[in-house]
Amino acid sequence: MSGAESTKKQAYFNKLVNLLETHNKVFVVGVDNVGSNHLQKIRQILRGKAVVLMGKNTMVRKVLRGEASKNEALEALIPLVRGNVGFVFVKDDLSEVRSILLREKVGAPAKAGIIAPQDVIIPAGNTGMEPTMTSFFQALNIQTKINKGQIEITNNVHLIKEGQKVGASETNLLQKLNIKPFQYGLIIKSVYDQGSIYDDKVLDLTDADIVSKFQLGVKNIASIGLSVGYPTLASVPHSFLNGYKNLLSVAVETEYSFKQAEKVKAYLKDPSAFAAAAPVAAAPAAGKGAAPAAAPKEEPKEEEEDADMGFGLFD
Repeated sequence: MSGAESTKKQAYFNKLVNLLETHNKVFVVGVDNVGSNHLQKIRQILRGKAVVLMGKNTMVRKVLRGEASKNEALEALIPLVRGNVGFVFVKDDLSEVRSILLREKVGAPAKAGIIAPQDVIIPAGNTGMEPTMTSFFQALNIQTKINKGQIEITNNVHLIKEGQKVGASETNLLQKLNIKPFQYGLIIKSVYDQGSIYDDKVLDLTDADIVSKFQLGVKNIASIGLSVGYPTLASVPHSFLNGYKNLLSVAVETEYSFKQAEKVKAYLKDPSAFAAAAPVAAAPAAGKGAAPAAAPKEEPKEEEEDADMGFGLFD
């Protein structure tokens, strides 16, 4: 290895070590089909927010192993360094940088032999091509007609499916139609956040989503605790309530009683005594000869006090 190459390699090592020590949030990104000009544009847009670093996987893994001896959390990154990948070291907001990465894509023509990253649908309409090219469409089983001296596709054509290998015929057709069906950019494969590895879709979660998932987790813990008879902070309130219900059941079926059970027993013995007074209907507007509305009958004060459908269980 020449002196210049050795110096360049050492500079790269130093830069990667510095980034690992000063940043605890990293996007591991795929860089397939991303040109150097587009990569440079992304670097400029992210300036001040994040640093994009590419390099040979062997060199990156070597640095990571060395740094993992000082920071064990970095070991989680080593298995992710495979294939054509790079790192985006983030200083502050992961969501903001992710939005930029998802937005910054460039159109690219289809090439024979590549795996389609997305579906390709050719819309129905005029192609601008002369009738002499009709046989070309027929070879691809695409229905056409001649309209005003030009070939027109009659229906939308699902030309290529995601994950399918692009053939030469599809490539030629897309070139003739001047369609660049694919968009390429940095593809986020994983997120490293202070030692944790997760999918970037986690960043789409809102506070409401997190609260909802937390509540679901609490319900599950409470259910398990009640099922196996193991008390937890989530299950204990339910255990107390169930125990209280059991005490009420025993009191109702036996002569045993206590303060909170007395009203329940009284209600079961005579429910009509607890019926709330029915609301009085509004009197019709007084007209000529209309009889004055009768004054509502005043209920005994004692019944009003008893009309407690909660029975004062926790008084």
